Amino acid sequence: MEFIIGIQGADFVLTAADQNAARSIVRMKSDLDKNYELGKNLMMTVCGESGDTNNFAEYIAKNIQLYKMRNGYELTPHSGANYVRKTMADFLRSRTPYQVNLLLSGCDDEGRPALYHMDYLGAMVKVPFGSHGYGSFFSLSTLDRHWRSGMSRNEVMDLMKNVIAQVQKRFIVNLPSFSIRIVDKDGIHDMGSYTPDKISV
Repeated sequence: MEFIIGIQGADFVLTAADQNAARSIVRMKSDLDKNYELGKNLMMTVCGESGDTNNFAEYIAKNIQLYKMRNGYELTPHSGANYVRKTMADFLRSRTPYQVNLLLSGCDDEGRPALYHMDYLGAMVKVPFGSHGYGSFFSLSTLDRHWRSGMSRNEVMDLMKNVIAQVQKRFIVNLPSFSIRIVDKDGIHDMGSYTPDKISV
C-alpha cells in the first residue's frame, strides 16, 4: 500500500514518497522516510518489503560511498543507476533476491536532471516521470496528460499536488502525508512533509 513518485523538471527532479509503514491492515508508522541519499546530487526513493528496502538501500549507499573514497569522485546519475541495476540483477540471481522497487533521481554538475525507474527484476529505464506502488494506477494517466518538458518548480509542484489529490480521492487506502525532495546541481533539498488538507480536483 505504498506510493512513490518522481517528476523531472527543467533542471531538477522532484520526488514524493508516502510516509506509511504498514503490514496487512495495520499502519505501524506514519513518519517513515523512504528517501536515501547516495551522493551530493544522487538520491534513491524505495518501496517494497520493509526489511528488503532498508537493507538494499543501505548496502547501495555504503558501497557508493566506498567508491567515492577509493576514487576521489562521485558517481554520475547515469553510472549510479547502472550500478544499482547491476546490483539488483546480481541479487536476483542469488539466494537472497530483494523485493525492492525504486526511483533513482539525480543531476549532474552541468544541471542536467535524470530520473530512472527500476523494479525488483532489475529492469531499468530513464523516464521523464515515474511512480511505483498502488498509487501509480491512478497517477500515470494524469502525469502523461499534464507533464511537459522544461517545467518550472512551481509547475511541477502543482502537478505533484494534482496527482496526490487524485490518489487521495480514488484510492481506498488513506495516505495522509508525503515527504518531498528536490534534487538539482546544488544538492538534495528537503521540502518537508506535504499533507493534503482537502481534496480539490
